[in-house]
Amino acid sequence: MRKFNIRKVLDGLTAVSAVASASSAAQQQQAGNRETEIQETLQSEHFQLCKTVRHGFPYQPSALAFDPVQKILAIGTQTGALRLFGRPGVECYCQHDSGAAVIQLQFLINEGALVSALADDTLHLWNLRQKRPAILHSLKFNRERITFCHLPFQSKWLYVGTERGNIHIVNVESFTLSGYVIMWNKAIELSSKSHPGPVVHISDNPMDEGKLLIGFESGTVVLWDLKSKKADYRYTHDEAIHSVAWHHEGKQFICSHSDGTLTIWNVKSPTKPFQTITPHGKQLKDGKKPEPCKPILKVEYKTTRAGEPFIILSGGLSYDTVGRRPCLTVMHGKSTAVLEMDYSIVDFLTLCETPYPNDFQEPYAVVVLLEKDLVLIDLAQNGYPIFENPYPLTIHESPVTCCEYFADCPVDLIPALYSVGARQKRQGYSKKEWPISGGNWGVITQSYSEIIITGHADGSIKFWDASAITLQVLYKLKTAKVFEKSRNKDERPNTDIVDEDPYAIQIISWCAESRMLCIAGVSAHVIIYRFSKQEVTTEVIPMLEVRLLYEINDVETPDGEQAPPVPTPGTGSNPQSIVPQSHPSTSSSSSDGLRDNVPCLKVKNSPLKQSPGYQIELVIQLVWVSGEPPQQITSLAINSAYGLVVFGNCNGIAMVDYLQKTVLLNLGTIELYGSNDPYRREPRSPRKTRQPSGAGLCDINEGTVVPEDRCKSPTSDVKDNSFSRSRSSSVTSIDKESREAISALHFCETFTRKADTSPSPCLWVGTTLGTVLVIALNLPPGGEQRLLQPVIVSPSGTILRLKGAILRMAFLDTTGSLVPPAHETWREHYEDKDEKEKAKKRRPVSVSPSSSQEISENQYAVICSEKQAKVISLPSQNCIYKQNITETSFVLRGDIVSLSNSICLACFCANGHIMTFSLPSLRPLLDVYYLPLTNMRIARTFCFTDNGQALYLVSPTEIQRLTYSQETCENLQEMLGELFTLVETPEAPNRGFFKGLFGGGAQSLDREELFGESASGKASRSLAQHIPGPGGIEGVKGAASGVVGELARARLALDERGQKLGELEEKTAAMLYSADSFSKHAHEMMLKYKDKKWYQF
Repeated sequence: MRKFNIRKVLDGLTAVSAVASASSAAQQQQAGNRETEIQETLQSEHFQLCKTVRHGFPYQPSALAFDPVQKILAIGTQTGALRLFGRPGVECYCQHDSGAAVIQLQFLINEGALVSALADDTLHLWNLRQKRPAILHSLKFNRERITFCHLPFQSKWLYVGTERGNIHIVNVESFTLSGYVIMWNKAIELSSKSHPGPVVHISDNPMDEGKLLIGFESGTVVLWDLKSKKADYRYTHDEAIHSVAWHHEGKQFICSHSDGTLTIWNVKSPTKPFQTITPHGKQLKDGKKPEPCKPILKVEYKTTRAGEPFIILSGGLSYDTVGRRPCLTVMHGKSTAVLEMDYSIVDFLTLCETPYPNDFQEPYAVVVLLEKDLVLIDLAQNGYPIFENPYPLTIHESPVTCCEYFADCPVDLIPALYSVGARQKRQGYSKKEWPISGGNWGVITQSYSEIIITGHADGSIKFWDASAITLQVLYKLKTAKVFEKSRNKDERPNTDIVDEDPYAIQIISWCAESRMLCIAGVSAHVIIYRFSKQEVTTEVIPMLEVRLLYEINDVETPDGEQAPPVPTPGTGSNPQSIVPQSHPSTSSSSSDGLRDNVPCLKVKNSPLKQSPGYQIELVIQLVWVSGEPPQQITSLAINSAYGLVVFGNCNGIAMVDYLQKTVLLNLGTIELYGSNDPYRREPRSPRKTRQPSGAGLCDINEGTVVPEDRCKSPTSDVKDNSFSRSRSSSVTSIDKESREAISALHFCETFTRKADTSPSPCLWVGTTLGTVLVIALNLPPGGEQRLLQPVIVSPSGTILRLKGAILRMAFLDTTGSLVPPAHETWREHYEDKDEKEKAKKRRPVSVSPSSSQEISENQYAVICSEKQAKVISLPSQNCIYKQNITETSFVLRGDIVSLSNSICLACFCANGHIMTFSLPSLRPLLDVYYLPLTNMRIARTFCFTDNGQALYLVSPTEIQRLTYSQETCENLQEMLGELFTLVETPEAPNRGFFKGLFGGGAQSLDREELFGESASGKASRSLAQHIPGPGGIEGVKGAASGVVGELARARLALDERGQKLGELEEKTAAMLYSADSFSKHAHEMMLKYKDKKWYQF
């Protein structure tokens, strides 16, 4: 444990200090005789960076598989990701290193293993018997492209079809190729004059493992006899094949074709199909063929004991159904149900009661993997209702535009949000339990609650319970319902891409203790919400319009248009430039016809019914000024103890008293400086220099046309993966300087000026040019007086400077503990009279330790900018520690967070580094290269929170959580769920007496005899290359790749084999015993009846 002496520093020496020292030992000089010692407990060993879990829908899914015994679902994606789902709360993310698309997945049913086939022609065997699945073996095909794989149930031989039409066989235990190959020319022989195309299907006859059905793309299907190595039958059709499925009795199979038809074939009648069906074709008169339809991409044929079989298919709609949504068709007997989907179908699987292909399948559900959703259909209930999905797959329901993460929330918060969110649930789901129920939960080692809040492009906000590495949606708030929606396109003045999402959320400010919520939207609007458990109807929505100007006296002002008066710093209590209005302003244009004094959105003027949950307290909108649209809001803060909300953009800053519904402050950024402006700028009219916000959700590049009346959508830059923003530190032009935006806001109770002897409420304001300004707040007494007397706001004249835009500010007390902003605790707003009387007497108390400290005590301000961090002693305003975080890059997110009963500064840089620094001394504790900034999505969603947690949106549909805490990394293994559990494989179907007697029923095949090296020889070495995988068996992690690992693996295999041999020995002994007793009984019977005549029996 190290001790640091914090000594006050003289202002004049700050700049002269050993400048370039990026080490944290900053300036320490004594000012006065008193010296404060702060004990820092955090060391480098407390930090370690690792990914924890990934939540959300797998981005760009491409493959699907299900283990019917383990009840685990696997989804592969186009980026080589693998997501595994068990019971709700058990899920896992893995990644193929190559990043190639997953084209097919095959479970080794009930074995705890999975085979993945990738677009780069590799096969991988995943071990699922460990909490973090890993690859055991890989096989890279060099000369042929993989198109289809099939692994029969309880077989170790995997059939691999290729683009050339050949079939290779892989031993999944050793992941080596067999010498047995089915060549395409042998398979089709003279039945076709041309190449049959790639292999699109392989399956063995459910009743005879020795017969392999091979489907070629061109329309040819071959039934191959594995033993005699020749084709038994060839079935030719003039339409291309997409998929094939067997009837469980092995006498019929069904094919789906590119013209929207299904053909059912009798195995022994190869000349023509037994039946042709066009599920969605219009039946024409005169016996003509129905019109062709779209291709049927997949078909499944599932039988039931009690009734007709199910034929389930995707695609096949007629071409005249323009604009119709993708459909899944369920044909059962004479009924055909067409189930419309919200997105295109990637794949589907029918879940059946048995894993055996030669038994009645008894389908009970269909899993449909869509482009952006996962749907489960209940086949057992009338109307085929869907199951309620328990996984957190709706993060992307509307694109995420911002994200905030809170750890260690008040204990009553999650139950409160859950209770109001439970009322929002849809009805009409299947009444059955979710059928994907495999795996076991991990051990919960975290005792604190975590909440994630996501803001979306449609103006919705979602609260998620993120405790103990799980994720569950608690409550959804729709902020757009306060505004009038344009009913048709003609009402919208512009249909450019930028006005697609006028309600998109840009910034969220939330006080967990008081439950007050404030959001800033893309149309320069701010909405304040209060949490209530009661339903209310708001007759008139409280509203303020703010005219945030960027001009003082504009020479070019047209005659007849007066620039509004500008308040000078320190003037009266309510220096607002417009009168608060409860309805939108009627003035829509100024004298020269320019749009003026109107907001971007229109607030509803009809009564608004508000359900329990978050209810509107106040709507604030920035208005157009002389033909200029309002600029996007770049910073936002709310304080429940003061009853204030403040926001800023590149024009200036506005503060609102949301209790009295008045504007307290409305200043241009330059005016905040008063006479202390270091740039000596002359304010200019916004009409001359158009200033898109530099810190908005998206960057407006040079030459981008901003529409006259809309603000830029945060989702309009989806395609732009570059992230280039001119750094404020490197640009010194007047034009750049004039764009100084408000980038950080922090309410606190601290020393406002150097001469202060006691802390008082104030607002610290950070700008994009690295300036920190302090605004003093004079609050009236609590209770009734708070609603009657004005809040007095005055810039204090205090100015501090850093390099780069200010990102975050926080305050420490003399012991080095964090001083949280003052807050109220939540109480129901709509109380009875007695409660209201008590509330009046109660004053919002500040929880700041500073309020109870002696006058002589001091505080420390921690300020983090894009380039550096400083710790400043208060009230003297001396910089005591300084850390240059990055020279060549810039910090995207900086948070002051608590960890292991101490605090630190955590930063994420645009160059991909995650860093932490001790406080107050700013010693570097962690610096890890984590991920490069590839797009704006990561930049605007990355956030740190307490207890070593962080997250960001890794794809448009997924949240990646990570930890920078050594303790969490160590406990992670326990917290993760287990995918594989010991489940007994169901018994094989009974063959029946007659089938056993006359040789019917399923025919087994000794594949080892056919495909083993002794029978088929070795495969060509150049055909495929075996790559041993990095994954091992849990418990031999350290030596998984070395000789020890191989030995351990062999030992485990021997143990398993030994166990099986032991079981076999016991069974043999039991059989011998029964055979012995049978022979004794038979002998006794023979002796008994030996001398009897036939008529004596």
